[in-house]
Amino acid sequence: MTVHFIGAGPGAPDLITVRGLRLIQSCPVCLYAGSLVPEDIVRAAPEGARVLDTAAMTLDDIIAEIADAHTKGFDVARVHSGDPSIYGATAEQMRRLDAIGIPYDVTPGVPAFAAAAAALKLELTIPELCQSIILTRTAMKSSSMPEGEELETLARSGATLAIHLSVRNLAHIERVLTPLAAYGPDCPAIIAYRVGWPDEMFLHGTVSTMRRLARDAKLTRTALVLVGRALGASAFRDSALYDPAHVHVLRPKAVAPGGRTF
Repeated sequence: MTVHFIGAGPGAPDLITVRGLRLIQSCPVCLYAGSLVPEDIVRAAPEGARVLDTAAMTLDDIIAEIADAHTKGFDVARVHSGDPSIYGATAEQMRRLDAIGIPYDVTPGVPAFAAAAAALKLELTIPELCQSIILTRTAMKSSSMPEGEELETLARSGATLAIHLSVRNLAHIERVLTPLAAYGPDCPAIIAYRVGWPDEMFLHGTVSTMRRLARDAKLTRTALVLVGRALGASAFRDSALYDPAHVHVLRPKAVAPGGRTF
């Protein structure tokens, strides 16, 4: 018996991995985070499977269901939104399973920031402008941010920011980013709402306008905030990767404009 932690992706049923879908199709027990995982994904569970939405369950409830499946020898598909490694509350479940000797594995999923970038047709790393992406959140009612991981500290990098769980904290984000030269009030910002779902929405603005955009759209949850100069970049140099003068192990000689190597 194995518990399979499965990343279901951001919402679109066809963005789950082939491995993840096959595991759901094979498990007689399926526990899924119903507030973020669409039912279309878990409908793939076999006929007669025990399928439970864990949105209203406690950690103890979830582990009890898994332990019961373990005694019956039933594999469990534990389905999370996006990728299980990011804000998935999987570490605490794995710790409990380790303590009681129940085996598990993990199947990755498409994270929301990657799905948002794909839908927006954006590359988040632009040559000589931004080569880093920071996945973070801000603290509100949830656990506090560890020392050194506050937005004030991370934003010193100038990286593209993918800020989770913070659409109700836009005033704080604006206050932190406005005085920073790498961002500032005119820095591009995009609020990505329910990426991959039928009602997905992208609000394009700046650090100084994103709060108004969210308020007008009445967004209070299930949104990702992207901020950074890469979001609006157009005048940038081509990368070295395909530069004919750039030599690397798979192209050991430079290529002249006419196609001649030298």
